[in-house]
Amino acid sequence: MVLLRSELGSVLRSNRLRQHRTLRDVSAAAKVSLGYLSEVERGQKEASSELLASICAALGTPLWTTLREVSDRLASHDGHWVPDTPDALFQDELAGVR
Repeated sequence: MVLLRSELGSVLRSNRLRQHRTLRDVSAAAKVSLGYLSEVERGQKEASSELLASICAALGTPLWTTLREVSDRLASHDGHWVPDTPDALFQDELAGVR
């Protein structure tokens, strides 16, 4: 079973590493302890919505894009393809495509 907190942590870590930033840098910018951020990234702690918004802001990444990436990963684990636009999703549903 794939856990939401694991996928969320993985996405946050990927975004941080893509920017070549350290845990210390992001934790300071997000005003969260380094240890707690590390636990969130490793999927060991659940991030509150306020904390998640703060981490995303520190990364300069919109919250919605982070949540979209997590959602896409969860769908992929379940064997589903997620279209890039809501219009494509609704068109597929109307056509009976899944």
